[in-house]
Amino acid sequence: MSLALAPLDVSVEVEANLPCRKFDPDLWFSDSPTELELAKSLCGDCPLRVECLAGAVERAEPWGVWGGEIFERGAVVPRKRPRGRPRKEDLARDAQLRVEAEARLAASGLSESRSAVRLAA
Repeated sequence: MSLALAPLDVSVEVEANLPCRKFDPDLWFSDSPTELELAKSLCGDCPLRVECLAGAVERAEPWGVWGGEIFERGAVVPRKRPRGRPRKEDLARDAQLRVEAEARLAASGLSESRSAVRLAA
């Protein structure tokens, strides 16, 4: 299923307000969970957040922050975990974050393209 997007007339004014244009682009592709959470939070007020997320889903982006969601190995993950065995409280928090990520995808109108978007367990 392909997501049809209307062509955007992105002016210089809008582009100047995009967080991915204002900050270091490497932040959106960091290995650090903390930096990825910062990138997600910066995407929150972006005027192109929904289009960015839809494009990432359509392209099956392998990794990075797109539209305020973290992609890892082509799947949307609620948060990037640090290396090593997760703590029990982290597993419970991950379950809650997974539900929130699914709700954000549904609110963006991308839940019907669930075959295109995998949520990592």
